[in-house]
Amino acid sequence: MSARARAIMVCGTTSGAGKSFLATALARWYSRQGLKVAPFKAQNMSNNARVVAGGEMGSAQYFQALAARCTPDVRMNPVLLKPERDTHSQVILLGQRRDDLSSMKWRERAEHLWPPVQACLDELLRGNDLVIIEGAGSPAEINLQSTDIVNMRVAEAADARTLIICDIDRGGAFAHLLGTYQLLPAAHRALIRGFVLNKFRGDAALLEPGPQMLQSLTGVATLGVLPMWREHGLPEEDGVFDARPSGSGLSVAIVAYPYISNLDEFAPLGQVPGLSVSWARQPQSIASADLLILPGSKSVAADLAWLRQRGLDRAIAAHLADGKPSLAICGGLQMLGTAISDPFGVEGEAAGLGLLPYATEFQREKRYRHGNYVLGSLDGFWAPLSGVAFDAYEIRHGRSVASEASLCASPPVLRQVLAEDCGWQYGQTLALYLHGMFESPQVMRALFGRQTPTLDDTLNGLADFIDRHFAPGALLSLIT
Repeated sequence: MSARARAIMVCGTTSGAGKSFLATALARWYSRQGLKVAPFKAQNMSNNARVVAGGEMGSAQYFQALAARCTPDVRMNPVLLKPERDTHSQVILLGQRRDDLSSMKWRERAEHLWPPVQACLDELLRGNDLVIIEGAGSPAEINLQSTDIVNMRVAEAADARTLIICDIDRGGAFAHLLGTYQLLPAAHRALIRGFVLNKFRGDAALLEPGPQMLQSLTGVATLGVLPMWREHGLPEEDGVFDARPSGSGLSVAIVAYPYISNLDEFAPLGQVPGLSVSWARQPQSIASADLLILPGSKSVAADLAWLRQRGLDRAIAAHLADGKPSLAICGGLQMLGTAISDPFGVEGEAAGLGLLPYATEFQREKRYRHGNYVLGSLDGFWAPLSGVAFDAYEIRHGRSVASEASLCASPPVLRQVLAEDCGWQYGQTLALYLHGMFESPQVMRALFGRQTPTLDDTLNGLADFIDRHFAPGALLSLIT
């Protein structure tokens, strides 16, 4: 292993261009070449996070670490911004919440964040053969270049051979690529080694002579044309995954409030044959569902207000009253209770929906735990999960406590199904503080009689995909 690793960076013309997808595929492809690979993204803005040693990191880099066959580490995503409002985000630095940084203005914050970002990058470059770096948004945001800590400043620090990927399905791909290239300073343009067209549909011959004309203008070749592939199985980084509303079996509605968190944990549902999965933003979507899921939330009070404004609170109450199965996870669990108190000013107080007999209080310290859990005795729809062990994680400030009367009331009775007030069943509603249940093959087999592809299958599929659709020898040329 050399003293300093090579680096490949993936930038995009826009958010959603395919940066996370390509970086993950590259991590597995180069790992399969026998290299010691690590991922890196200096700053990620997402409410999708995973628990690792040291705290939490963005889900995309967590999956990239698994693709690289290395242990996920907070250094791989030193800065995580978790949006709480349209104009405010919680800052997580090296896995831990930093309210002092959260209160700073965006431009002031960069000078405090760059030193730890650079230190983490240097450590990864010294400890590996190759570092796969992901940018954020676009490197051509000229209004933000002076405070950049995630795009070309990182590429320059790592001397990274940089790819720019765009979503050709949106249209204007060649203009996006050319404009992005031309807006970069000359020193940064010199780092660009290739363009990638993503989500291409149709006859590849129709691209000609676009790539050649682009190369004549920039000197940069188009190294890969990736076809549209919706069934790749990797959770989306920036938004909800494609729903599957046409299945003939059980219909599942996931409530998609504005500050939904950890939505990536539901991606395996989209791979169950016959299952109909939809995102519920209207009351009728809940009314027609067999199984309702209330996911996590980064701002429970704001999302509760959103539910009430749209009448979804009444639709949720009707679903539970009809005895249909429901699953509430973390913030969703808190919403179903009677009240949410916030003595330490963590997130905000709110009246719950009052559908389950417990109350929640936000604690000063966030609880992080990743481990193996075993559910107690369950009944009804959830009975197949009784005694099933699975890996999951907790990432929360809230602590919910059941009222004494509810534990000995007439049916339905609130029954604890996990220790440490981590989960209850109430009628046909399962309320858990655990994330990641559907990522367990044991859970999927017990509930739906199906075992979905493993994560390793998915990651190998990504590597095979780019191997087929990059120009011959292009991937190896990036590291030689």
